[in-house]
Amino acid sequence: MKHCAANGDLPSLAELTRSPEYSARVIDILPAIGDADTTETVVDLFQQAVNHLGADAGVFMSYLRDDATRATYRSLLACDPVWASEYAKRGWYDHDPWLRHATHETETVRSSELKVTSADEEAFADVSAALGFASAVIAPAPTCAGQSRIGVLCLGSNRTGFFDDDGYAKVRVLARALAMELHRWLLQAIRKELLAKSRLTAADVELLRHEAAGHTSKVIGGALNIEAKTVDCRFQRVSAKLDAPDRRTAVRIARLYGLL
Repeated sequence: MKHCAANGDLPSLAELTRSPEYSARVIDILPAIGDADTTETVVDLFQQAVNHLGADAGVFMSYLRDDATRATYRSLLACDPVWASEYAKRGWYDHDPWLRHATHETETVRSSELKVTSADEEAFADVSAALGFASAVIAPAPTCAGQSRIGVLCLGSNRTGFFDDDGYAKVRVLARALAMELHRWLLQAIRKELLAKSRLTAADVELLRHEAAGHTSKVIGGALNIEAKTVDCRFQRVSAKLDAPDRRTAVRIARLYGLL
């Protein structure tokens, strides 16, 4: 639902944020995101939060990278689907200044504060501006995995300079909270998908925990009352389930996807 000013013009960000209900509406949505059981429910809640924040568009992107062996890119969209189509078609993963910012920084910023460093980034900015992100807020969702696990929320407005208004300070705080909740939900969903696909068992996860602790096959065998060569065989099966070349990589993947 769009906000309307008394004179019929769209209100400024400063006017919107002065409302006592502005923050409360978004805060009420945050716990529901964590409890959502379907992607459709999360997207609906995301759209509601975008509307309450006075934005015209929103996108949350999650990028998981395990060196050269594995990469997973996911997004939740509350924007014109043409934006997502253009993003994929033009391969903007490597030319996205929003994602670049989230890769190296943890602070929430406005798109007007980011420097465009290439012609591809300029093209990204131009198309995004035409599709709901003429003014944008970029809120990284930091994790303990550093550059291997990146999340970023982007809120957009069709109005150039919309987020440069006095109300930005409140938006910055709420956007960061929303980014963290969306990232938490998406990581949980990705973890469930990996478990279902790989068919890892509780015993498999226990084995990976031993490896993560630095235990040798002999030590693990003693703890599980099996021979060391049996431990090695089990690790081969677990690594195959995670499509990993060895047990060390299997542990790295398990950590990246929140299994350990």
